[in-house]
Amino acid sequence: MWQVVYIASSKKEAQEILNIMESEGFLVDIENTGIDNYQIKVPAIEAEEAYSCLHKNF
Repeated sequence: MWQVVYIASSKKEAQEILNIMESEGFLVDIENTGIDNYQIKVPAIEAEEAYSCLHKNF
């Protein structure tokens, strides 16, 4: 099961987050949910750690 850890407001922002998260070793999925809305999702078991990583790096 996937959990949303961030909602990006542009494709560029979503790509930057994807790059950060993948460089930290997280499995990441991005879902376009409408005009300039991208959900950044990780496996639920990693959500808390991924959120902390985002908070430190973005």
